Amino acid sequence: MSKTANLLVELFVEELPPKALKKLGHAFAAALYEQLQAQGLATADSRLTAFASPRRLAAHVTAVASQAADKAVTQKLMPVSVALDAAGHPTPALLKKLQALGAGADAVPGLHRAMDGKAEALFYKSTAKGATLAEGLQNALNEAIARLPIPKVMTYQLADGWSDVKFVRPAHSLVALHGSEVVPVSVLGLEAGNTTHGHRFEAAVDPVRIADADAYAATLERDGAVIASFEGRRAEIARQLAQVAAEAGDARPIEDDALLDEVTALVERPNVLLCQFEPAFLEVPQECLILTMKANQKYFPLLDAKGKLTNRFLVVSNIRPADPSAVIGGNERVVRPRLADARFFFDQDRRKPLASRVPELAKVVYHNKLGTQGERVERVRAIAKVIGARIGGDHVAFLADQAAMLAKADLVTDMVGEFPELQGTMGRYYALNDRLDHAVADAIEDHYKPRFAGDSLPRNQVGLATALADKLETLAGLFSIGQLPSGDKDPFALRRHALGIVRMLMEQDLPLDLDEIVAVAVGLFPAAEPKTAGLLSDFVYERLAGLLREQGYSAQEVDAVLALRPQRLGDVAKRLAAVRAFAALPEAAALAAANKRIANILKKADQADAHVSEVLLREEAEKNLHAAARQLAPKAGAQFDAGDYAGSLQTLAGLRDAVDAFFDQVMVNAEEADLRLNRLGLLKILHRAMNRVADLSRLAT
Repeated sequence: MSKTANLLVELFVEELPPKALKKLGHAFAAALYEQLQAQGLATADSRLTAFASPRRLAAHVTAVASQAADKAVTQKLMPVSVALDAAGHPTPALLKKLQALGAGADAVPGLHRAMDGKAEALFYKSTAKGATLAEGLQNALNEAIARLPIPKVMTYQLADGWSDVKFVRPAHSLVALHGSEVVPVSVLGLEAGNTTHGHRFEAAVDPVRIADADAYAATLERDGAVIASFEGRRAEIARQLAQVAAEAGDARPIEDDALLDEVTALVERPNVLLCQFEPAFLEVPQECLILTMKANQKYFPLLDAKGKLTNRFLVVSNIRPADPSAVIGGNERVVRPRLADARFFFDQDRRKPLASRVPELAKVVYHNKLGTQGERVERVRAIAKVIGARIGGDHVAFLADQAAMLAKADLVTDMVGEFPELQGTMGRYYALNDRLDHAVADAIEDHYKPRFAGDSLPRNQVGLATALADKLETLAGLFSIGQLPSGDKDPFALRRHALGIVRMLMEQDLPLDLDEIVAVAVGLFPAAEPKTAGLLSDFVYERLAGLLREQGYSAQEVDAVLALRPQRLGDVAKRLAAVRAFAALPEAAALAAANKRIANILKKADQADAHVSEVLLREEAEKNLHAAARQLAPKAGAQFDAGDYAGSLQTLAGLRDAVDAFFDQVMVNAEEADLRLNRLGLLKILHRAMNRVADLSRLAT
């Protein structure tokens, strides 16, 4: 009889790659759980808990059966015409098939007949015995290990001296407990047992014996000095960081989720300690010091209440000695040379003006088909000057040109050579050191913005001009050589660049026409095909459409507004709000349907000579529509020109009755040419007036 108990599986290995540990832990546990469910050993009510520490991957699953329930199985044998002879007796082919399934001729009367396509076939119904836990867990383990997202596989030799296996790191023990019973499974040359290993130096006993599946985490923490849960260890580190920082005074640790995850993957029993360095190092830009402490040493720098770096930092140790002074002193000695290197780079870089480094960019290849960084800088300058003049006049154009010339100069400095993440940031510091205009210095740092979703935008007009120019040059250059994103592949982050352009144009409401600035950028690449500018504009509008849908606008609303390809993206939000308000009016559905009808008529008709003459207005309905259009269209147009898009559409809603009557009572395609062209001319006027804010026909259902 099958019994149900909780299951614990642990694979003990050598130190796993820290940046991959979280992913490996979740993948191992999820694959085990999924396979146990697929084999009927775990149910939808079973609960999974994943564990991952630097030297172990483990999973705890509740309510796992010792044997899966038997299952009814129906197997197709063969067509009746093949299985039975003319007298209805079984053929040798049928008997052979039954024998292969462990049945004999006595099973023939019990076979089930059913249509299979156009022919009748015989089916054999049997009961498949449910998998035992040992069988099912073995399959699940094999599958979980095969599917692990291993960054790099190692090949190592087993204890027998002959065999070798491949895994992320050498594995040393396997625990598999169903309740308190060991499940007889094996993997990577290891046989399952009930013992594991704790902390290298601080475990109370070794090996650590696990009494049953539910005692795993508590036993490992008590006897092995290991917090097995990744989330539990992470929370403990965060708690200690906050506590030690609070005890240190008015300070807080820097917030960095990626660093916290990595440190969690490096320690089994976290112990946060407070360290410090000489205050003189604070003369170096804090971004340099913070980065060197985080990237090289995995330390958490401490900031004061204003966000300024202090000369203290927190280290997450993996040991808890009674006297931590040796650990603290060791970390303080280790960080000192790193900070000294940062100070040396900063001092060396400031000896040369930023402008003197610009010629060095001619030696740095940007792209083998697009030339050097020096050539790229000249293109960015040309675009920045045009944009600067459009948004702020000659003075902004001058400063934007200067910022664009210097924006990439810090790429050839020692500091950025050591820490590429500081490009732009160091350029700003060096520009201020050279006593350049603050707007130029800020623009050098900001020209990479926005770097990711939710990032801030450049802080001034010079920065906006430079950032737009930089992104436009990147897009235009790569589009000109056919390097367009495809599917989920976007190696040059062109979608991110396009979204950055969209955000700046929209959120800052810049007086720039999209097609115009795209044409300026594409025009700097002689090899670009005539269609390149159009393709690039389409690409930007696609990113805009996606962004608007993420913001909660419906696909129909977005389609209606972007169908007109509005050139000032700062207007788009106002247009969408107007469309949404219009759609709520009782006249909206009828006008949208009429607008669609008008568009279809005009599309099919020869309207080159269409015009409106009051003399040719014969029917009362067309006279009324003409009068209504003459009265309402100018008012709606004035509202549109003033930016009152909602008011413009609301005014046009007054045309509904006249439009409905026109289509009910007037034949547009009259036999008389003058009459037909007159009516088409009236529809052209109407169509032009109704579709300045958005293509209302797109709102028709």
